[in-house]
Amino acid sequence: MPPVSTLVHTDCRHFSGYKPCRFGRPCDGCPHYDPVSAEILLVNLDAMGDVLRTTALVPAIRRAWPGARLSWLTRPRAAALLQGHPGVDRVLALGPEAVWELEARHFDLVLCADKSRAAGGIVARIAAGERRGFGIDAHGAIVPLNPQAAELYALGLDDAAKFYGNTKAETQLLCEALGLPWQRDPYRLVLDAAERAPGPPRQVGFNTGCSPLYPLKKLDLDLLAQAIRLLVPVLDEPVLLLGGPEDTARNQALAAELGDQVECSPTELGLGRGAAEVDRCDVVFTGDSLGMHLAIALGKHVVAWFGPTCPAEIDLYERGIKLLSHVDCAPCWKQSCDRSPLCTTRVWPEEIAQAVQDALAARRAGVALEEVRGSWTEHR
Repeated sequence: MPPVSTLVHTDCRHFSGYKPCRFGRPCDGCPHYDPVSAEILLVNLDAMGDVLRTTALVPAIRRAWPGARLSWLTRPRAAALLQGHPGVDRVLALGPEAVWELEARHFDLVLCADKSRAAGGIVARIAAGERRGFGIDAHGAIVPLNPQAAELYALGLDDAAKFYGNTKAETQLLCEALGLPWQRDPYRLVLDAAERAPGPPRQVGFNTGCSPLYPLKKLDLDLLAQAIRLLVPVLDEPVLLLGGPEDTARNQALAAELGDQVECSPTELGLGRGAAEVDRCDVVFTGDSLGMHLAIALGKHVVAWFGPTCPAEIDLYERGIKLLSHVDCAPCWKQSCDRSPLCTTRVWPEEIAQAVQDALAARRAGVALEEVRGSWTEHR
């Protein structure tokens, strides 16, 4: 039996300590030794769409620290969005096991993308040479951890500035808050080949709903039906209805009304399959939701409708059109509203159909497209 080498490189990005690395050879004299120059942790526990959007920061992190090992802590439900991303070395799903590991490690830099007490508390417990982004103080209040985070922090405390003054996308705000040079990097989703949808490509998909947390992000079903009726004769094929479990009933209602003018994608088969269904489409019509972020991350053309949320915070990367409700009270970020009419009814079917056709034409021609239509400022 040959002697076991006692030389190991625990600082090599390929080394784990519990089995041979992918090169299957001893560390001693290994030509693949790749020492990690810095250990960086990114904490991002927010909504899945926010986690997906935060992948836009990965290229900036890599440019600033080219030899670093990047670990990403997120909630279990969002971990699948990061698996396979070439710029992320380790994905840690929040739970006791991840916390135990983090408490034993030391990081050169911890980046906290979330303005939340939970994320701030975790960041405070991790040994780090430097912390950037957001944390909490001794009173449990959320605070910026570095001077560059002050702008994004202040926007969260001033609705007038956030709703009407800010012109920066959230990707730029967050990149600058973490002290990284902003170059408008896109965000990215890597699909698992085993989960790719078996259905045929579709020109247009309608993502019909959103998280139950903000029901006013769901456009009126009758408006959606009218827009689809206008589009199908032009497309000469069904519109693909997209969404997750919370959208099943809405999609079934549309299918019952529209028949073979629509095709229902499966909504109960998990996040990976849902993303693969989005990938079948050239253009996706959607509200400000995870479905929108999936479409952006997959390089689709997007027609995005905005009611209660802030259109300036979303970057469509010259591949989309923003439709704004014809109301004088948006954005508001409210979860409920007693005004009449609601912003969910104040986008015209003709606007939706025309915007989708314009996005399709731009995609086929390979030309830049990013417009804002129906701005609520015209009605103030």
